[in-house]
Amino acid sequence: MENVVLVDERNQTIGTMDKWRAHKEGHLHRAFSVLVFNEKNELLLQRRSATKYHTPLLWTNTCCSHPRVDENVMDAAHRRLREEMGFDCDITPLFEFLYKVEFEPGLFEHEYDHVFIGKYEGEVPFDPSEVDSVRWIDLVKLKGEVQNHPENFTYWFKHLLENGFDQIQAAIS
Repeated sequence: MENVVLVDERNQTIGTMDKWRAHKEGHLHRAFSVLVFNEKNELLLQRRSATKYHTPLLWTNTCCSHPRVDENVMDAAHRRLREEMGFDCDITPLFEFLYKVEFEPGLFEHEYDHVFIGKYEGEVPFDPSEVDSVRWIDLVKLKGEVQNHPENFTYWFKHLLENGFDQIQAAIS
């Protein structure tokens, strides 16, 4: 398993650690989330693969992961878009947030998350080892789905939407 970059609450690098151990022990580490919209301002969601070791088969943002050691966060976001979703597009930084959640007994997400936004029109030839399925959805409809069925969505995505909805909506308007 790859290492993640450990950071402090100001996003300053303080070390590296095996990803599994960081998630078991709840260490704060650097991450990113990508939101890709089409021309109709619908967000591309992915349903995580059943083979993921945590949060399998839950809906989440277009792409999310961790940068490798010595990898720029933007470069990592582009790399994972290509690897997970089978395409790349221009993305720009939107906001950052920090969160911690124990999503299963003994498994934590504790991330300093960089959120990027982009536009894309075209096929989504996703990698089935990473992604179960994809769909495009209107942001307001998505907000309702998350409120009515929060159990169907990843914790970080719910946190991202709850804390950044207005910024996201302003960015696509």
